[in-house]
Amino acid sequence: MELKVINASGQAAASVTASDALFGRDYNEDLVHQVVTAYLANARSGNRAQKGRSDVAKSTRKPWRQKGTGRARAGMASSPLWRGGGRIFPNSPEENFSQKVNRKMYRAGVATILSQLVREERLVVVEDFVAESPKTKAFAAKLAAMGLNERTLIVTDNLDENLYLASRNLPNVLVLEPSQADPVSLVRFKKVLVTREALKQIEEILA
Repeated sequence: MELKVINASGQAAASVTASDALFGRDYNEDLVHQVVTAYLANARSGNRAQKGRSDVAKSTRKPWRQKGTGRARAGMASSPLWRGGGRIFPNSPEENFSQKVNRKMYRAGVATILSQLVREERLVVVEDFVAESPKTKAFAAKLAAMGLNERTLIVTDNLDENLYLASRNLPNVLVLEPSQADPVSLVRFKKVLVTREALKQIEEILA
């Protein structure tokens, strides 16, 4: 399939041939949901900890005698039924949130996202994208001239220091290399700007 290539002013200047398997795939909502959910889950770290009844600093003494008080029987103040007692199923720092996604499924999910971006005209291909200086103001003006005023993901084959420094203070712009493009970023941003060389690298990665 053919994808149009824009110039620095945002006008269509040429076209590039792209793989139908990557950019012409039918949309599969269940697959995209599974890939995105697994990616987010694998990024979680089990760093939360709660105290069980054996960890709570409570006395093990029986609060009152078993019979004769008219109150419900109680064994110790660390009971999960009591305020300040331990949790019944406490969370542990060793908790594992990871989900397994096969390589074939992951690549198919990313290809489905890319295909949907093309259908929604959210994928923009540019011949080259460089920052002449590390100035954020000039970088923002360059994006505005190309008609990219919304949240934009830039996938470039040459992430140099000027491009990194000029873009890092823009909250709605993220610059990545093709190997770093993940399904969450592809879904989250309104526009995805890809250089021609980065497009070739994406096709090689997902082939």
